[in-house]
Amino acid sequence: MKSDASLPLDGQRILELAARSMFDLFANASEGMLLVDREARVVWVNEQYKRFLPALGYPRVEDFVGHPVSEVVQNTQMHRVLETGKPILIDLLSNKAGTFGVSRIPLRDEQGNVIGALGIVLFDHPETTLQPLIHKFANLQRDLDDARRELATQRRSKHTLASFVGGSAGALEVKRQARKAAQSSSPVLLLGETGTGKELLAHGIHAASVRARRPFVSVNIAAVPDTLLEAEFFGVAPGAYTGADRKGRDGKFKLADGGTLFLDEIGDMPLALQPKLLRALQEGEIEPLGSNKLVPFDARVIAATSRDLGALVREGKFREDLYYRLNVLPIRVPPLRERSGDIPAIAEVLVEDIALRNGTAPFELDPAALALLSSQRWRGNIRELRNILEQAAMRSDAQHIDERLLEEVLRDVGIERLPPAPPPRTTATASHDALRPLGEQVAEVERRAIQAALTATGGNKLAAARMLGISRAKLYERLEPIV
Repeated sequence: MKSDASLPLDGQRILELAARSMFDLFANASEGMLLVDREARVVWVNEQYKRFLPALGYPRVEDFVGHPVSEVVQNTQMHRVLETGKPILIDLLSNKAGTFGVSRIPLRDEQGNVIGALGIVLFDHPETTLQPLIHKFANLQRDLDDARRELATQRRSKHTLASFVGGSAGALEVKRQARKAAQSSSPVLLLGETGTGKELLAHGIHAASVRARRPFVSVNIAAVPDTLLEAEFFGVAPGAYTGADRKGRDGKFKLADGGTLFLDEIGDMPLALQPKLLRALQEGEIEPLGSNKLVPFDARVIAATSRDLGALVREGKFREDLYYRLNVLPIRVPPLRERSGDIPAIAEVLVEDIALRNGTAPFELDPAALALLSSQRWRGNIRELRNILEQAAMRSDAQHIDERLLEEVLRDVGIERLPPAPPPRTTATASHDALRPLGEQVAEVERRAIQAALTATGGNKLAAARMLGISRAKLYERLEPIV
């Protein structure tokens, strides 16, 4: 052992005695000791170690000592200690003699150079000696595996495209576009009023894609304070700021790696953060908050908004380049009032789900009650319909909901019953309309088609022109009478 010149002579003597005492203690208390020189040759073993020699294939000590340690002891790491000069304090070693808990310590001369290494067999039969520790580790590992499986299950898609209920032309077209989008890895932009089922549709697209077994991670941008959005998206590096987790925290992009990231209410994204989102989408890399390292990710992005992104771009509130990056596969989700024929089927599904969540039997809706539901405008769409059904279920003492109870609920929430629909156009009326000038009728049809295309593409005139099969110049020409 190297003496410490800073210590007085008495101190050095005490240090040498302590080292000798520790060596004697290990030599007597351990299961065995082995000493190698700087060339990794065995130069000494104590009495306890000799009992392992027959099992290693060496009946005599002379056949063992003097040979390279890697030749006589299988799976040894003594040469590594000599190369690095660093101890291996606790390790498991398995060879012909059994499995042992071992420690390996480098030995140095007065100048601090490594001149050999000491191997200590702390205990044999670790499967019994370390049983409490091994059992505890196994329990912790099992709990960790269970937690990972549970987390993976929660992050998988909750719905399929079949969950988007409806057989109307609008609903069928949405599902057709969604199935097509599921076969691509390009960004999808879901457009529609609040409560139309955009998040459910995002789940369905993910479930129908090749990423279905990977995570589905969603973030509602409108629900996260602007100051926290960057950390929510890109994560936080260890110790990035006072109070930050020392281990750091992964953001939504990293959590969605390999799967799908759903950005709900993308129209509420702060303008200052939009360039970073655009860069992440273009480069497939993120930079955690407080870090200068780029982290790659692979996540398919589905965005949704109830706002008019085209108008936000014109107002300078949303970056045009980000809009084009997201608006690759736009899907317009029609409001409930445009597919009133789907309301009976949707109401049936909602009734069953409400009963399941409440632990009760599903209630029935009278035909007149269904007709009343189908006649409403539903400004809040499916979310509003669900709320009305839940209120009706709470007020009813029976297992069915009639028209009277629904009228009462609608009136209490401020929804007036709509007047009867106007009678269908008669042949005479249709004939009168057909006698109008042909140019006027054609212009009216064109206006409706252009308006529908602009609505479906979120105001994207180029996409609208492609949808209508005309040039952008022709679209602008036709827009003049509308504007």
